[in-house]
Amino acid sequence: MLKIAVVGSGPSGFYTAEALLKSSKAEVDMLERLPVPYGLVRYGVAPDHPKLKLPATTYARTAALSGFRFVGGVTVGKDVSVEELKDAYHAVVFCCGAETDRELGIPGENLPGSHAATAFVGWYNGHPDFLQHSFDLTQEQVAIIGQGNVAADVCRILAKPVDDLRQTDIAEHALQALAESRVREIHIIGRRGPAQAKFTDKELRELGEIPQAGVSLDPADLVLDPASAKEIEDPRGQTAAWNMALLREFASRPLAQARRRIHFRFLESPVALYGGQNLGGAVLEKNRLEGPPFGQCALGTGVTARLDCGLLFRSVGYKGLEMPGLPFDERRGIIPNREGRVIGDGLPLTGMYCAGWIKRGPSGIIGTNRADAVETANHLLADMHTNASLPSKAGASALLPMLASRGLRCTSFEDWLKIDAAEIARGAEAGKPREKFVRIKDMLDIVSRQAAA
Repeated sequence: MLKIAVVGSGPSGFYTAEALLKSSKAEVDMLERLPVPYGLVRYGVAPDHPKLKLPATTYARTAALSGFRFVGGVTVGKDVSVEELKDAYHAVVFCCGAETDRELGIPGENLPGSHAATAFVGWYNGHPDFLQHSFDLTQEQVAIIGQGNVAADVCRILAKPVDDLRQTDIAEHALQALAESRVREIHIIGRRGPAQAKFTDKELRELGEIPQAGVSLDPADLVLDPASAKEIEDPRGQTAAWNMALLREFASRPLAQARRRIHFRFLESPVALYGGQNLGGAVLEKNRLEGPPFGQCALGTGVTARLDCGLLFRSVGYKGLEMPGLPFDERRGIIPNREGRVIGDGLPLTGMYCAGWIKRGPSGIIGTNRADAVETANHLLADMHTNASLPSKAGASALLPMLASRGLRCTSFEDWLKIDAAEIARGAEAGKPREKFVRIKDMLDIVSRQAAA
């Protein structure tokens, strides 16, 4: 039986584990930095989109399969090295996602008041890493740089009446802060035109349906250049065509009084942020598009304008982080690979694989990771099948004593189920689906109390 370690417990990790376990040729130990599983599904999906969290039920069924083990509270590259995993397992699959934001690379980017969108998402979703973050919601003007679904999530959470969020699993500390928010104007800024915006039509439509919030855009921005017009006429541009129809409908609405207003701004790029002790605003350069359909680039025109805002979120993409002991493509933010086989010095590294965003970059939706993970799992199994002299590996029998000797307190999937039940019970008291524990200590305390009971 193959002993496989999967690093990361988000969608790609569970889809990889599922494919390997259903082959009946492997046992899978899933290593996770936090005490709890599910990664992006738990900490990345907006609280007002509960249906997008449903894959967790599928992952729980995978965890119930024979040969699966969850090992939470372990940071690979720190608590255990890649080399030590290679010694203990026949293969290691890295499914650690794209853990950090891409930067704008402009002056003033690090002024207080300028934040990565992922920090805000992690904060309102109760991720332990972002508990201590604070966001100045006394500011009336907010800018969001980027026009994808994460930008839409950030905008929606800022714009929604707080009562609409009370029955979601949003973290209580975020709910309290949003209840006192003074945000009035939200500017969603994209470097290219409306035909190139990366919202899905569902996310875009929701922005136009927020109670007590209006939408605003310049109808002149909806006049497309010839290449953009061809994009929305092409079958590949179906989502863009739907988005254009929505934006035109938004533009036709009368400007009514609204508690909050969402401004869509196109063909603008921030070239600098300004301020003193805190962010004062952004200098935006007007762009023009150049290139063929589906290959247009935004080029600056030199024409700039200032947008005063005291709070700004950067949502221009994600990238992975380098892990000690593995090759890394810094430009693309991924582990270099060929169809999931990790590549070092131009050759596949024996027993090293990857899946998900760390494999292909941050693209697609949650379900996109299934086919990606299956591809990696199939290559792994094929490689192992062709190797007739596989050595015996100890797997968890070597890993768990090693971690214990280093003082690590690891959690099992059974421990997660206890934490899960406690969170659901806490939520029920407040009329919510769950109230997450936002401190690792509190999660571990639940496990200890359950064990002592």
